[in-house]
Amino acid sequence: MLILLILLMTAAYFVDPRFLTIRSQLFLSSDFWASAMIAVPMLLIVMTGGIDLSVGSMVAFSAVTLGLLFERHVNIILCCAGSLIAGSILGLVNGWFVAKMKIHPLIVTLATLAVYRGLAEGVSTDRSLSKYPDSFLNLSQGTVFGVPIPAIIFGTIVAVGWFALNKLRLGRWIVATGYGETASLFSGIPVGRLKMLLYGLSGLVCAVAAILMVSHNNSAKADMGVGLELNVLTAVVLGGASIEGGTGNIIGVVLGLILIHESQQFVSWQWQQNELNQIVVGGLLIFTLLVERFVSYRKTVLRRKLHESPAT
Repeated sequence: MLILLILLMTAAYFVDPRFLTIRSQLFLSSDFWASAMIAVPMLLIVMTGGIDLSVGSMVAFSAVTLGLLFERHVNIILCCAGSLIAGSILGLVNGWFVAKMKIHPLIVTLATLAVYRGLAEGVSTDRSLSKYPDSFLNLSQGTVFGVPIPAIIFGTIVAVGWFALNKLRLGRWIVATGYGETASLFSGIPVGRLKMLLYGLSGLVCAVAAILMVSHNNSAKADMGVGLELNVLTAVVLGGASIEGGTGNIIGVVLGLILIHESQQFVSWQWQQNELNQIVVGGLLIFTLLVERFVSYRKTVLRRKLHESPAT
């Protein structure tokens, strides 16, 4: 991915150097941070052998919750707290069905993708909820020592995810569950509680992303986050995570996110056709799966040759 990113930036430099200026990159990254942070809990879920297709719908419901509370003259801080609680509850509902009812996460989150989106449209009557205070809007537009606040939040979530995955017992539990859930249960790992925790965290981070999106757009609507799951899952797969569970890398996911973002923005910058963005994401996903399959095949062939070679 790093090679692909370098090639993309090199091509962009020769086509239009203005794309690579700091000013342009800061402007183009304004809507990147909120959706990017969702990839961290998604990675942890995928590493356990699960999936969460409802992230976009949880973003929408959390955003609408914030908007409706503010419409009823609730303090903006309490509105954000209500949004975080709503997102966490939605995530825990997903986790309960997966962990306790033993329903496949693909089926559960595919269903809740529709249910949560429908609830968001129903409670908001498909209205755009806007006119938030300037103090709230500064959340997405403000900076600390020149670094955008959303970028700081994203970096914090990435750092916490990396530390949990590489330095804590939780990370070993996630990897073990992905490699073999039954063996993990017999090893004393609380698989059920682990899954509920991860899906709950996914809902919580979706709510954080929703708050930043509402602040950035000055509007909350039920169609927020449509198609978000495609970008997030593509970044996770690009980052080296196996959809069968057990393997994953936070740094790889960050590179995947940057590659997807820069590819989409360059396409929009050069051709001004946002419709091509989905083609770019789909093409990157197919390319990654083909490369993964090729590498796996080469490893299998190499093992077979080593196994069949005479002992020296």
